[in-house]
Amino acid sequence: MNVLIASYLEPKYVEKIRAVDSRMNVVYEPSLIAKPRYIADHKGQPFTRSADEERRWQELLAQAEVIFDFDQTHLDDLPELAPQARWLQTTSSGVARFISDQGYDKRMPDTVFTNAAGIHAQPLAEFCFMVMTIFNKGFLRLMEEQKARRWERYAGLDLSNRTLLIVGLGKVGEEVARLARQFRMHVIGIKRSTENADLDALNVDELYAPDELDRVLPRAEFLVLIAPHTKNTEHMMGAAQFALMPEGAVLVNIGRGALVDETALLASLESGHLRGAGLDVFATEPLPEESPLWHAPNVIVSPHSASTTDNENQLLTDLFCRNLKMYLAGKPLINVV
Repeated sequence: MNVLIASYLEPKYVEKIRAVDSRMNVVYEPSLIAKPRYIADHKGQPFTRSADEERRWQELLAQAEVIFDFDQTHLDDLPELAPQARWLQTTSSGVARFISDQGYDKRMPDTVFTNAAGIHAQPLAEFCFMVMTIFNKGFLRLMEEQKARRWERYAGLDLSNRTLLIVGLGKVGEEVARLARQFRMHVIGIKRSTENADLDALNVDELYAPDELDRVLPRAEFLVLIAPHTKNTEHMMGAAQFALMPEGAVLVNIGRGALVDETALLASLESGHLRGAGLDVFATEPLPEESPLWHAPNVIVSPHSASTTDNENQLLTDLFCRNLKMYLAGKPLINVV
């Protein structure tokens, strides 16, 4: 069984994959894939293969039954170049929209796609609490005061007894909720399926369906968006929704930029109705230089990096190895999209 690794992995993780089963031919040729720009970079630096290298790469794609990660150099013609592919393990979680947009679901009907759901839960949850504590403890003000060498005492805010609304209770949302309980926050969740839901297992105090969002926004002192981008979620947060939130509320978006009407968000921030926003995702990425979000004093701009940490590749490798064992045994795979 030919297994092709299509994005950078440290050699020790490649060896761990090879050790899963001797029946596999694990192909990893780092000279034919993009070099990483940072730890756990799966897109890599722009590069061009020579004609011979490109021929070799296309031969490997044609022979692959299992592919680790999308081939960034052949996103448009992957179905034609990898006709033997029966399973592709992605390194991201929110890939359903991409798979649909590329037509892979129709063009690769015999290929199973699995995502990395759960791998990024802890770093994303930590990012959410970084943003919340930055605004509650006046960190941005502290940095300005430090630069000015000005000593002026002040009072911060606690997270305890504040209400947190989480839109999207997948694995990441559950981890955000779990940490929120440690801070003694009141946690409200929005989840597509609420029937027979176990609130304790989800770490929430209350649970509502998506069409009840406007009903609970007036209590959302902190709002975390983790929903995918769909027709139903596009611009789910607009001027009307921001107006419903309590004065001084804080928004954290780690879902998709399209969930938020950025013009309406800026207006709410500039008016002072919203106290702040921590954004890891944007309508256009990279965020254009002319975007006013760069200069807003109460906005934290993160370059879609909240989920990336130094042990991501280890966790991805562990997930891939578990899935390889399931695949070889003919059992259902983990995280099927």
